[in-house]
Amino acid sequence: MAQLVRVGLLGRVSMSGVLGAARSMSTGWWRHVEPAPKDPILGVTEAFLADPSPNKVNVGVGAYRDDNGKPVVLECVREAERRIAGNLNMEYLPMGGSVKMVEETLKLAYGENSDLIKDKRIAAVQALSGTGACRLFADFQKRFSPDSQIYIPVPTWANHHNIWRDAHVPQRTFHYYHPESRGLDFASMMDDIKNAPNGSFFLLHACAHNPTGVDPTEEQWKEISYQFKVKGHFAFFDMAYQGFASGDPERDAKSIRIFLEDGHLIGCAQSYAKNMGLYGQRVGCLSVVCEDEKQAVAVKSQLQQLARPMYSNPPLHGALVVSTILGDPDLKNLWLKEVKGMADRIIGMRTALRENLEKLGSPLSWDHITKQIGMFCYSGMTPEQVDRLTEEFHIYMTRNGRISMAGVTTGNVAYLANAIHEVTKSG
Repeated sequence: MAQLVRVGLLGRVSMSGVLGAARSMSTGWWRHVEPAPKDPILGVTEAFLADPSPNKVNVGVGAYRDDNGKPVVLECVREAERRIAGNLNMEYLPMGGSVKMVEETLKLAYGENSDLIKDKRIAAVQALSGTGACRLFADFQKRFSPDSQIYIPVPTWANHHNIWRDAHVPQRTFHYYHPESRGLDFASMMDDIKNAPNGSFFLLHACAHNPTGVDPTEEQWKEISYQFKVKGHFAFFDMAYQGFASGDPERDAKSIRIFLEDGHLIGCAQSYAKNMGLYGQRVGCLSVVCEDEKQAVAVKSQLQQLARPMYSNPPLHGALVVSTILGDPDLKNLWLKEVKGMADRIIGMRTALRENLEKLGSPLSWDHITKQIGMFCYSGMTPEQVDRLTEEFHIYMTRNGRISMAGVTTGNVAYLANAIHEVTKSG
């Protein structure tokens, strides 16, 4: 009996030790996890919101604002929401998303009467805005071209590097921006395209290059397309600003149309965040041009297969808004009018900012402000000058000197110009 008690006590002591060790292990699982570095763009907004100054200005966030600095919901979006409210159930969309939304989205990118659409040569799926479309393609590239790399322009939207890195696709860079001229470094870009191994993947911004606002001319796009043909390169276009850049969706798709005319099989990421103001709805599309319908069916099936373990099905509401707007001639015309209005306000603020700087007698040239296009102006300011803007004038932007022109208004443009003049007038 005493022996049984001793064994029982030993057993209890032993079990207690085991449980203690288990508890120690479980509480220590995440001790090695360090805080992630702040996102360079989102961190700007956090700092702006924490600043109590009544004069503060946020020209860091990439979201459209009206001339009072307020977020905008387009009238066409409000009307589309009125039409769909209460009329549809909340069932899952297919893995490939809303068929109607995808159809209308392809017409925007490839043309209303595109033979590629008629011949069913485009594999396309609804994606979680442009970011999700890029990530789906990056995973597709890794799975079906596992030894390939992606060439990314310098500079680019910072998240592009994260997307292809997390998809485990090796990255290379190519020249794009010329700091001295604040324009395109076309000669170096072409050299990099020529020197890349045949059959390389390149990430291209279709229009309104982020962060520089510098786009190739139509003739330069033709040369780029020709050289891609010579080298057998694959062009993947990120088109986040169609319609928002110039106010004309057809004009903003010119780069893609040039590549299609030359017979390229391209990929394209599209987003409705900027051009319809559907930032939080995460509505986008990934499309891949294929050799024939059979190949397109196969590619689409694999894109859906990649989406399945990520998020299974894309969201419904935003897709309904987009398909309602683009599928109704009156609503589409209203959207075209409204997106032109947004683009025109941005263009007007570029002119106002440049004129204000020139009136102050700035010794620098500010021509690039009006030569660049889209939401962002790559100002050419140094990180130290940007720091001074924040510390002395409560003006917030990313340290690379990228100004979100959407944050510039008739009410703050003179203050912004004066601050920029103060931090740059010494050269």
